[in-house]
Amino acid sequence: MLSDAMPAPILPLVEAAGHWPARGALIGLDLGTKTIGVAVSDPDRRLATGVETIAHTKFTADAARLMALAKDRNACGFVLGLPINMDGSEGPRAQSTRAFARNFARLTDLPIGLWDERLSTSAVERELIANDVSRAKRAKVIDEHAAIFILQGALDRLTTLNRMREAT
Repeated sequence: MLSDAMPAPILPLVEAAGHWPARGALIGLDLGTKTIGVAVSDPDRRLATGVETIAHTKFTADAARLMALAKDRNACGFVLGLPINMDGSEGPRAQSTRAFARNFARLTDLPIGLWDERLSTSAVERELIANDVSRAKRAKVIDEHAAIFILQGALDRLTTLNRMREAT
């Protein structure tokens, strides 16, 4: 899993899917400013499940934890939420996500797919509020739930694409 040669490809989700085997778990990440929300899919890529929230420390420690999670779950790739602005432009958070992806790609050969995560955190927060989750509890789980939301959206998109290919 550790890459000595070429860094892992970093591509839009649909292009990254061409680099992943037909089966195998994907790790979904929501990169917050203080934490990283982590979710994982089943090997058939139907359902995203929360794994944990990693408190940011040093990049090397964060990356090592992500690599360990990927290894434990036999993951074949990563999906990173890319926080694109509503007008389609990329601001500082998207640039920070791309920088994380570039650095992380040097440590793994598992392809990295970028998925537009516009409004994922606010959608998750609305859902948690609707379920009467306290503010303190929301703060602890928001990034993990956002990672689930991001990964499930990506899985649903890949399923739709596969169905469209099979129909033609």
